[in-house]
Amino acid sequence: MAKKHYSENEIKQLKQNPNIVDVKKNQITYLPEFKVRAVKDNLEGKAPTLIFLENGFDLDILGKDIPRKRLYTWREIYDKSGELGLLTNYRGRKESSKNSKELSIEEQLKKAEAKIKFLEMENGIFKKARRDGKDGDEKETKLTPGERYQLIHETIQRNNLKRVCTYLCELAGVCRSGYYAWLDAKELRDSREKEDELYTELISYIFHQKNQKTGVLQIKMIMENDYCICMNHKKIRRLMRKYNLVTKVRRANPYKKMIKATQEHRTLPNLLNRQFDQEEPNKVLLTDITYLYYENGQKAYLSCVKDGCTKEIIAHYLSTNLEMSIVYKTLEHLALNSGIIQPNTILHSDQGVHYTNPEFQKKAKELKLTQSMSRKGNCWDNAPMESFFGHFKDEVEYKHCKNFNELKQVVDSYIDEYNNRRYQWGLKKMTPVQYRNHLLAA
Repeated sequence: MAKKHYSENEIKQLKQNPNIVDVKKNQITYLPEFKVRAVKDNLEGKAPTLIFLENGFDLDILGKDIPRKRLYTWREIYDKSGELGLLTNYRGRKESSKNSKELSIEEQLKKAEAKIKFLEMENGIFKKARRDGKDGDEKETKLTPGERYQLIHETIQRNNLKRVCTYLCELAGVCRSGYYAWLDAKELRDSREKEDELYTELISYIFHQKNQKTGVLQIKMIMENDYCICMNHKKIRRLMRKYNLVTKVRRANPYKKMIKATQEHRTLPNLLNRQFDQEEPNKVLLTDITYLYYENGQKAYLSCVKDGCTKEIIAHYLSTNLEMSIVYKTLEHLALNSGIIQPNTILHSDQGVHYTNPEFQKKAKELKLTQSMSRKGNCWDNAPMESFFGHFKDEVEYKHCKNFNELKQVVDSYIDEYNNRRYQWGLKKMTPVQYRNHLLAA
């Protein structure tokens, strides 16, 4: 039950009673002699309410439960300390409690020493956090409750301090009960730490097997499909952050505009408007060309066709030059895949010189492909194709290839792995080939 709060008018009326020393909004200090007299009357059998009424208290103002509560407290003090306890105790606190706050010189020195040791260790933690942080990061470093408990424990253990636990808890801004609960949970923390280490070994193995270029969602899918371990992606992210497993990601490069087409080259309208996935395999095909540098700065060019629905690379061709033959060969490989090209299949590309070429457009029509083009200089209009090239350059060590044949083997191997063994979050955690078979079976 909440304490009763007295109004200014009620406080004035209560102060008129000679048995009251002082009145505040939620506190009354009674005359010690009245407390002794009330306890003796109560011991003789008189009811608390009657005692207060006989001594001039208005129970409507004071509170009807107050007499019973006050007599209960006063009798406890009387049983322990007698009349002297009531005469020298105004709020149930012992007379010596005031004096107990006055510390001896030895105790003051002990607290000062504990404070110095604690602040030294705390400062050491903040310095380490600044060294580990990024340059120019001015974000304030804050300790979690667990880190504060650890700091208190290490301060006490390393410096062999005694009877300073309460003081250090106040200094750290945590409660003493929380600190002792933290100490009691040591076995549980140790078991969780061992479990984290075991899971991290597997995560680290997958992470380094993919040349440190595998993200959280990829690791989650690999663990589920290849190791039958179902783990929340947030826990994987926490463990990777805890053990400093940072995925290497590519930096965004400015989109390079293709060479302006000659007047005889004709651009075509954008039929997709970024609706790449139309929930039907082979309905939307995306194509583009990227460059690959390998040994001694040699350059090769990779042309690919990707299914917008299943994300599968249907056709690809690697060339040492950017002549028109690179896109013609890609179309030939596409035509060899029976059942891919259908009457309503759309072939989407950017406005590159290869795709605006009349000869290419003629060949596309012969294959009954409907051409669509991105807006000028807008890479987002062909985002899935750009995304594939980005993943390829992140995950494949093609720069170490010594010759063109070796590069071709690396490209063919990766595309085979991408289609058949690389799980994708957006494909219901399936590979592109599995997802295509799933859609066709449905």
